Amino acid sequence: MGFNHALCLRRPRNENHMDTPVSQDVTRKTLESVVIRFAGDSGDGMQLAGTQFTQTSAVAGNDLATFPDFPAEIRAPAGTLFGVSGFQLHFASHEILTPGDEPDVLVAMNPAALKVNLPDVPTGGFIIVNSDAFSKSNLKKAGYEANPLEDGSLDGYRVLKIEITRLATAAVEHTEIGAKSAQRTKNVWTLGLLYWLFDRDRTPTKEWLQKKFAKKPALVDANISALDAGHAYGETAELPTGVELYKVPKAKLPPGTYRNIEGNTALAWGIAAAAKLSKTKVMFGSYPITPASSVLHALAPLKHFGVTTFQAEDEIAAVCSAIGASWAGAVGVTSTSGPGMALKGEAIGLAIMIELPLVILDVQRAGPSTGMPTKTEQADLFQALYGRNSDAPLCVLAPQSPGDCFLMAIEAVRIATKYMTPVIVLSDGYIANGAEPWAVPSFDELPKIDVKYHADTEDFHPYLRDPKTLARVWPIPGTPGLEHRVGGLEKDFDSGHISYDPDNHHKMTQVRAGKILGIADDIPEQKVELGAEGGKLCMVSWGSTYGSVNEAVRRARSQGKDVSHVHLRYMWPMPRNLEALLKTYDQIIVPELNNGQLAHVLRAEYLLPAQSLAKVAGKPFRVGEVLSAIDDALEGKESN
Repeated sequence: MGFNHALCLRRPRNENHMDTPVSQDVTRKTLESVVIRFAGDSGDGMQLAGTQFTQTSAVAGNDLATFPDFPAEIRAPAGTLFGVSGFQLHFASHEILTPGDEPDVLVAMNPAALKVNLPDVPTGGFIIVNSDAFSKSNLKKAGYEANPLEDGSLDGYRVLKIEITRLATAAVEHTEIGAKSAQRTKNVWTLGLLYWLFDRDRTPTKEWLQKKFAKKPALVDANISALDAGHAYGETAELPTGVELYKVPKAKLPPGTYRNIEGNTALAWGIAAAAKLSKTKVMFGSYPITPASSVLHALAPLKHFGVTTFQAEDEIAAVCSAIGASWAGAVGVTSTSGPGMALKGEAIGLAIMIELPLVILDVQRAGPSTGMPTKTEQADLFQALYGRNSDAPLCVLAPQSPGDCFLMAIEAVRIATKYMTPVIVLSDGYIANGAEPWAVPSFDELPKIDVKYHADTEDFHPYLRDPKTLARVWPIPGTPGLEHRVGGLEKDFDSGHISYDPDNHHKMTQVRAGKILGIADDIPEQKVELGAEGGKLCMVSWGSTYGSVNEAVRRARSQGKDVSHVHLRYMWPMPRNLEALLKTYDQIIVPELNNGQLAHVLRAEYLLPAQSLAKVAGKPFRVGEVLSAIDDALEGKESN
């Protein structure tokens, strides 16, 4: 969808322009893909600007991937380096899997944003700066001794210096908003400029503004005026050398109905879909924690899908409420991040001992302890696999992208109810907040979940088992003839009564472990994403590293290099053919956002010489980082 050249635009009043139609005679350079990074103070509205550009690009038919980057402080001091908020968007005319390694365009709303993000901008990159923010005090806060807009330090870039704050304020002076609110429109003004540069349609953003501020007409008028003014500035401004007008054509995606979706939203919708697919109720007990809180926000309005949400007073109450719901015949679900997982550990062990279905959504973040709560990491794998007292195995899944969260949430409910076990879904901050186009599935094509409640009263006890799955029965409490009790004490295999018999405890421990290992017979065999089965090098990824690893392997193979890509979504139990598959490669490298946890598991389980490519920086892998590791391995250099 191109923009409407017949629209009349309101110019900034201080420019003394009459309203005239946009010229239809515009020459634009066609690009296959563009990476834009919005950066500014946490109060500058960079997340809003990035989200709106994302939605508009989705309407235009581009494939895209995003990476919001939040400061950890709720409201860091304005103008400081640790208060910088960023939003990176990669949009293209072809399939893409990552938000891009480096920005083609950097929007820097203040000196701190420029200083934090400039190292990522390649030489010759395009930088748009709000020159109004480069005051002496802001320069000092950012650690600049001289103004980078004046000292020649940006000579290697294409820089567009604009008095954005002044122009945005002037554009809305006719509206009935205060001076402070007027300055806040600078993000929308900048958005209008970028819409002009990249041939984006303003209509979706205008409609969003009208809906968001429906009860405040003055804010609607002001923001739309700022949006139009930024667009008009682009028409009339003299662009710096090397800066042109661009367009990115539609991507050729498979036919279907698409919408942008974030990982946490997809998890919530998957849980709601699972309630309908299983014809059961879902009780979601949660306690707010970054970056998992928005799962609760997304599920709360879905009561009509059989979902009950409960915001508990703490993490332990949250998981216990979910376990209680499962005891009563619903599917208990809880969400958290690493610190909350630690608090939930004993209760998860209780669910393992009781053998009840429970889904735990762990949206991982950088740690340990509070760590860097708004930054991404994959370091809860050991915690998910082993982080409980005694031998307490359960199933662990890991979605590979925002859209995949939907299917993996459904899969978690299927496994939890079929095998009467807790299931942990390991997402992370990158997946949770990132967005991608998602083909909305037909509900009728989704796999049904067959939930079986026990109804036979003959010779009943609560630890009767399915001989194939080893899952215990699921009786509804209060059903005549099925009265029973469960709890954290060990139970007798043959009666379900409390037992302290050592041989029985050994047997029950083995049965619980065998039940989980048996899930391997009920999941897909491991496939090779790219490349051959066998060869010189295999890159093994899991979770959110899928995109960067897949793209790196794709590029390496296009250069004739013998490298393949295997991606895991089932972390425990692992696919039954995984060991045999990985042993067909000479070298194995595991890129992961931790200090080598999956590499350690593969070495321990299969005695494989897996090498770790670790990154623990709070940011996802760049494609270039993985590509360098591939080159080093094939050239005989050691990986880090």
